[in-house]
Amino acid sequence: MLIAPSSRPRVHRFALSVLLAMSAALGSCSREGSGPVIVSVIGARADLSKPLPNLPNPGAKLMLESTAQGLVAFDASGDILPALAQRWIVEDDGRSYIFRLRRAFWADGARVTAATVARLLTARIEAVRRLDPDGPLDAVEMVVPMTGEVIEIRLATARPFVLQMLAQPQMALLTRKGGAGPYRAVPQGDALLLTPVDRDNDDEDAEEDGLAPRHVRVLHAERAAKAIIRFREGLSALVLGGRFSDLPLLVPAGIDRDAVRADPVQGLFGLAVTGQGKLLADDNVRAAINMAIDRSQLPTLLPLGGWATTDRIMPDQLDLGRAPTAPAWANMPLADRQAQAMAAVAQWRTDNGAPPPLRIALPPGPGSTLLFRLLRRDLAMIGLSVSRVGANAVDADLRLVDEVAAYDSALWYLGRIGCARKISCNDEADAQLQAASLASSPDDRAARIAQAEALTMAHNGFIPLGTPIRWSLVSKRLNGFLLSPRARHPLNRLFRDTN
Repeated sequence: MLIAPSSRPRVHRFALSVLLAMSAALGSCSREGSGPVIVSVIGARADLSKPLPNLPNPGAKLMLESTAQGLVAFDASGDILPALAQRWIVEDDGRSYIFRLRRAFWADGARVTAATVARLLTARIEAVRRLDPDGPLDAVEMVVPMTGEVIEIRLATARPFVLQMLAQPQMALLTRKGGAGPYRAVPQGDALLLTPVDRDNDDEDAEEDGLAPRHVRVLHAERAAKAIIRFREGLSALVLGGRFSDLPLLVPAGIDRDAVRADPVQGLFGLAVTGQGKLLADDNVRAAINMAIDRSQLPTLLPLGGWATTDRIMPDQLDLGRAPTAPAWANMPLADRQAQAMAAVAQWRTDNGAPPPLRIALPPGPGSTLLFRLLRRDLAMIGLSVSRVGANAVDADLRLVDEVAAYDSALWYLGRIGCARKISCNDEADAQLQAASLASSPDDRAARIAQAEALTMAHNGFIPLGTPIRWSLVSKRLNGFLLSPRARHPLNRLFRDTN
C-alpha cells in the first residue's frame, strides 16, 4: 500500500519549515555506508529510555521488542515465534500452558531462571488485567516455576488468544538492569547502539569482537520531520512508527512513493468520549456527534492507498458470531444525518443553554491539524464549537484512540473503549463482558459478547473513523522487511544488501 498519487493534502507552512530546518541540520552528516544499519523510530528519547511507561508509543514498543522480549513474540507476518521460551505445550483442554525456557541471561549477566520469569510475568499480567479486565489473561490463576527452566501458566478456564497477548510489548520481561535481548543497548551520542546478545558463529565476516557491522543497529528516536529527512538524504535505511499525524509530511519532503510501506493493520482509530459534563452525558448529543462527521473526506486528507474509513467499532466478525453492528443512521444521506444531529443539539440548547466548547485531544503533527479542521467544520454545522488540546490533556472531552488490536477478538475492541479505560460506557455492556468471562459454554460467551457490542455501539461512547494508519520508509538496499498485520518489524530480521 502506497501513498495515493491522485489527492495530496496541502501541508501548512510550519510543516514545510520544519522539513527545511531538519534538512539543513542533517546536511553535514555522512551517508549510510557499509556499517551498522541505521534506524529511525518516530517518537521521543524517553520512549527508548523508559519504554514501559511510554507504551503504546512505537519507540517504546520497538525498544522492548529489541531488548526485553517476553515468552513469545510476533514475527513480521503476525505469527507466534519462540522468544524467552524455546518451546511450549498446551494441556488440560487449554487451561495449562507449559513453557520451557531457552538458555538466556539478563542484562547484568544473571541467568534467566523460571523463578524470576514467573515473578516478573505475574507482575506484568496483573498490570495488563487492570486495563483489560475481560481479555485473554482474565482467567489466569497462577504462574508457577515447575523446574529451573520450566514455568506453567494455569488458567481457571480455557481462553483463546493467550499466546497473542503474551507476544505483546507490554508482556516484555526485564529486571532493573534490563531484558534478555535479542539486543543490548549502549548509548551513542543521541542514539542507541544495539548489539546482538549472541555472536553469529557462522558469519565469516564477523569481526574480531564477534560482531559484524551488518548485525549492529543504530537506533534514533526523533521527530517525524527529522526522521524523514534523514531517510531522504540516505542517512538511514529505515523509518518506523509512522502514523496518520505525520503522513502529510512525506509529499513535501519528496519521498519516493515506492519507499513508503503501509502495514495492513486492524484496530481502533476514532474519538473516545471522555468528558464528564452534562453535554456529553446526553445520549442524543453523543449520537449527533457521531452521525455529523463526514468520513468520506478523510481519504482526501490522509491519502494512503488501501486505507478505509468506518462507522463501526469492529472491522469484521472475528469471534462476535455475526456481522458487526451498524449505526442506526448508516444508510442515511449525510445531509439528513446532519439535519438530525443539528436538531438534537438545538433541543439541548433549548433545555440547557449554549453548549460549552468541546476539547479534542490529538497528537501533534499536520495530519492531526487536518483532522481537527474537518471535525471543527462538521461539528460547527450542527451547532457545536471545538478546541484542540494536547494528546495528554487531562480535561479532554473527546480523545483520539489510535491503536492496533493486540489480539483478534471482539473483547479487545470492546475492552479498549470500556469502563476500565474511563471512557463513556454502557454499564449493561460492561456487565455482559464480565458475564462472558464466566460463561459456561462457547455459545453463551459469544451471545454475551454480541450483546455487549450492540449496546456499546448504541451508546456512542466511541466514534469510529477508520482503521489505524501505520507506515514505514524502507531503503531499496534493506532486505527482510515485510508488511505486518501487527505493525511489528523485528530489527534482527532485517539486513542491508551488501552487493
